Amino acid sequence: MQLTKRIHHNIKFLQEQFNNSTDLVVRRFNINIPGIREIAGALVFFDGLISNQLITDAVLDPILHETSEFQQPIDADLLTFLKESILTDAEHSETNDADKVLLAIMMGEAALLIDGYNTALTISVKGWQHRSIESPQSEGVIRGPRDSFVEAINRNMMLIRRRLRDPNLVFERIQIGTRGQNDVVIAYIKDIANKNLVAEVRKRLEKVDLDVILDSGYIEQLIEDDWWSPFNTVQDTERPDEVVAGLVEGRVAILVDNSPFALLAPTTINSQMLSPEDYYVRWPAANFVRLIRFIASFVALVTPSLYISLVSFHPEMIPTQLALSIAASREGLPFPSFIEALVMELSLELLREAGIRLPGPIGQTIGIVGGLVIGDAAVSAGIVSPIMVIVVAMTAIAGFIIPTYTLSFGLRITRFFLMIAASFLGLYGLTLGMLILLGHLATLTSFGVSYLSPWAPLNLQDIRDSVIRFPWHALRIRPRYTRTNDPTRRPQGPPGKKKQNRGKQ
Repeated sequence: MQLTKRIHHNIKFLQEQFNNSTDLVVRRFNINIPGIREIAGALVFFDGLISNQLITDAVLDPILHETSEFQQPIDADLLTFLKESILTDAEHSETNDADKVLLAIMMGEAALLIDGYNTALTISVKGWQHRSIESPQSEGVIRGPRDSFVEAINRNMMLIRRRLRDPNLVFERIQIGTRGQNDVVIAYIKDIANKNLVAEVRKRLEKVDLDVILDSGYIEQLIEDDWWSPFNTVQDTERPDEVVAGLVEGRVAILVDNSPFALLAPTTINSQMLSPEDYYVRWPAANFVRLIRFIASFVALVTPSLYISLVSFHPEMIPTQLALSIAASREGLPFPSFIEALVMELSLELLREAGIRLPGPIGQTIGIVGGLVIGDAAVSAGIVSPIMVIVVAMTAIAGFIIPTYTLSFGLRITRFFLMIAASFLGLYGLTLGMLILLGHLATLTSFGVSYLSPWAPLNLQDIRDSVIRFPWHALRIRPRYTRTNDPTRRPQGPPGKKKQNRGKQ
């Protein structure tokens, strides 16, 4: 539907489309230009989505005062005159499509209507309240940037652009949602990212069909390769430096308005086990921390099921003194080791969720005090053994080391599967469960990339940045799994030239 030349018809149409909502503001005024009669005009916008100061200084004052003081004759029509000579400080666009005007108003713009014209000017005067940039809540580091994404997508784009001053950095904006019409931005480096990858991301986003997109988690679940897997095949992060590092590697980032988490595709289990801090410290320290992180993830995954296997099925594999100690601590317990481990693991999950939902200081107190009280009370009541409390505590601490929250969620779910397998067949069940898990991970893909890259298929070049990290001067090639157009991250100069430069320094 198109606008008409009658301003009162257009205003009535907009009010009817918005069901006469009380926050819809129609500010009427008269434009007085020497030599031309007074012409009725109106600004239509939503209160709270625009900046009142900006709409006064950049729109109303110039129209009402500068036009009346303009002495030269107007060669073009009034709308063109306003657009080219008066509203020079405001970003605007011209349209006669009523649907585009409705969408612009809902996005925080003001629609300028003038009597006698079937065209409206949509003026960008956004000014809603938004959260200031703060430190990351789920991906903290000791050394590195301390800013994180916020809910305003334009600010998130600014945080990326400020770090990556590359003219080939591209932002593509689309609207998703049959009712919400939420902004979604695809970010990539044009001369690095694979064109097929960018096209696939764009294709999947265009197929998303929902009423409203409230968070990037909606997008993540609708574009991932395997929705039935407990492991995420699209990485989420709230750190701008993590997104920029992914863009330089040839990956594609997805930003969603009103969400402080960006998405990166493709992703692998290796890339989610790495922390941005690994690249900000020297490589020996980074390798030490990485080894601890990978070992801790294995401990968090198999420790309860290993305890069940050894205690219930293979006590002969435990050293004699330790076996006697475990047997003495388990004397009089009413439950088998599987029920004992299940109760404690479920208690741990309850405490974890309760600590997240409660206010910050109270949540930390509940987590610490609750764990101590429940563990001590369970041992004193003879429900669980002391060794089981130690096993659960080791599992919890090891699980917190995993840098990506969504990956740790997948490992937590898989841990219960391995516990059930171990309760039936002991170490054989644990081994069978691990083989099933590895087989499942081997079949997972993320936008056509193997989830186990660079280990399966084996890529010796990418192994340099996996469990251990080589020094920066050895990381010359971008990850091969992204199939970038420009694979060279850092050109290698002649050795003699390096020595000469080093001598000058």
